[in-house]
Amino acid sequence: MPPDIAVVLADVRAEMDDVDRVVSLAPSLDLPTPAEGWSIRDTVCHLAKTDESAVRAIREPETFIEVVAANFAEGTAFLDRQIAEAAARPDLLDWWRDQRNELLDLIAGVDRAQRITWYGPPMGPASFATARLMEYWAHGRDIADAIGVRREPTARLRHIAHIGWRTRGFSYAVRGLEPPTDEVFLSLTGPDGQVWEYGDPSATDRVTGPAEDFCLLVTQRRHLGDLDLQVSGRLAQEWLSQAQCYAGPATTIDPNRKGMAH
Repeated sequence: MPPDIAVVLADVRAEMDDVDRVVSLAPSLDLPTPAEGWSIRDTVCHLAKTDESAVRAIREPETFIEVVAANFAEGTAFLDRQIAEAAARPDLLDWWRDQRNELLDLIAGVDRAQRITWYGPPMGPASFATARLMEYWAHGRDIADAIGVRREPTARLRHIAHIGWRTRGFSYAVRGLEPPTDEVFLSLTGPDGQVWEYGDPSATDRVTGPAEDFCLLVTQRRHLGDLDLQVSGRLAQEWLSQAQCYAGPATTIDPNRKGMAH
């Protein structure tokens, strides 16, 4: 059954608010994060500008398509430009909160059958909302690592695990490769001990382990060699070596963890 959008949005809001809480612990917004070249301030700017873009995607889909085309033409330079624009705001933190609250209110009113245009494939409102949760969780990890605090995992990880599973084919396609047709079985243990399973349990290729570790992998916050994931089979190993659950060009994490994905 499709997820209840109110439940999904409550999880997204809780994730956003917790990232805000972690930001408030920073002695300085200019502390560097593990995402190479980005400070905590840069990360907040990115989240705020992406929420602003998401608001436009819902309110002005035709204009947003033009914006996406222009941004892609700039390559990664558009990220630097957006960050600079946001960083110039004296009311950055308040503006960030306003943007995400407006976005959640808008998503709540989107028809379930509607598809929202984005940088990757168009998505329904629930998927669009969980994609924002995924990005907040990943960048929230960067901020927490910069400060040296631990964000305790929650059942909200299930949304990210589901995205990670659903984007297996995308991880190939974004690299110009043909996605395999054979399945990989995924079995993850959530923070409360519940087991979340995806795919055919009889599949030869298998991935098992903590849900948090899988989420760190597919958001490219940690390298496979640093995680407690058990991987069996060539296809499973191939997938996890290039897993990427977020839109944009193909990226690969440095095994030495000198920098994380943006």
